[in-house]
Amino acid sequence: MALSTSTLQRIALSSYLASLVFIPLWQLGLSPDLGYSLGFSLLMLLPLILPLPGMLKGKPYTHAWSGFIACLYLLSSLTQLWVGDSHRLWPLIATLLLLTWLMASSFFARSRGRELGLGLKKKNASD
Repeated sequence: MALSTSTLQRIALSSYLASLVFIPLWQLGLSPDLGYSLGFSLLMLLPLILPLPGMLKGKPYTHAWSGFIACLYLLSSLTQLWVGDSHRLWPLIATLLLLTWLMASSFFARSRGRELGLGLKKKNASD
């Protein structure tokens, strides 16, 4: 059963917005003892805001490249999940949100790109 493009977009946007709220809450409030200074923590949160306009507009290109940003935070949450001594619930929630964002955005970008006729040009056999 394939999900529709609009369903994928809603899932991607919802998980992105949830990540946009949860990750700062987690890093600055719920687990402020991650070992980073406040300035570094705030600077680390900056990339989360970058895809916001394109995600809200449903642009497939933004959904595609936002996966790189999701991977940055996914690496951080998986690291905290692996090495964290306590409070493994917060990085687990972040990991699930980020994986949902990454997967839904990737599938949405592919599906919407196909609808719009976008894609990589295929090489001719004579080239």
